[in-house]
Amino acid sequence: MAVQVQKTKLTKNKKPEKVLLLRRKKTGGRSSSGRITVRHIGGGCRKLCRIIDFGQKNLNMSGKVAAIEYDPNRTGYLALVEYENKEKKYIIAPEGIKEGDEIIASENAPISLGNRLQLKNIPEGTLIHNIEIMPGQGGKMVRSAGSNAVIMAHEEGFCNLKMSSSEIRKISGECFASIGAVSNSSHRFQKKGRAGVSRKKGIRPSVRGTTMNPCDHPHGGGEGRAGIGMKHPKTPWGKPALGVKTRKRTATNKYILARRKNKKRK
Repeated sequence: MAVQVQKTKLTKNKKPEKVLLLRRKKTGGRSSSGRITVRHIGGGCRKLCRIIDFGQKNLNMSGKVAAIEYDPNRTGYLALVEYENKEKKYIIAPEGIKEGDEIIASENAPISLGNRLQLKNIPEGTLIHNIEIMPGQGGKMVRSAGSNAVIMAHEEGFCNLKMSSSEIRKISGECFASIGAVSNSSHRFQKKGRAGVSRKKGIRPSVRGTTMNPCDHPHGGGEGRAGIGMKHPKTPWGKPALGVKTRKRTATNKYILARRKNKKRK
């Protein structure tokens, strides 16, 4: 019989902690020289950034979840944790956590929802999130709504993780990770409904290349609804698009055991 995880509920009428807020400066997609380097960005509601403790530096100190809050800059929810020394910190809320729950970050903490411990001490088959890539660096991977990774195996000081994308990657066993999947798993089913929702998020409209003139886009021109007239699609600047690998070579590429599987198009 499958066990159903209770969904994380937001705390009603809770205002964010003022000491954990920062004003987010808007760029409109422009660089320091004033030129648009990222298209389709502009306008939108003003947002305040929440300072999130991705590394949970208060080791061996238990904390109580004081509230579950919404963050306009993230897809998942945040949990406001009050530690024994009365210090308050925001962390990424795992699915199923609720007000009053106690969590702790320690090298060998109990395997419980929201606890944070080293990968070498987490049993195989456990769902985790907010994973470090390098020890002491703070969580870098698996932080969006509903995402999680699974412990596959432990070998020679490393831990094999299966990511949400089906990629299998080696991570040092000394790195920390939090137990559970990220909250708000239903985010991917939400529909915007109208164009104004995107505009409030600072996303400006985008225009298809096939509707433009030849001088504006490689796909432009032609009478009526014409095709792109070329073998492969291109960007407005003539570079290949759709299906071209864009991932840069990094020092951590050697730790990827299996690449993610391509999604089958229907």
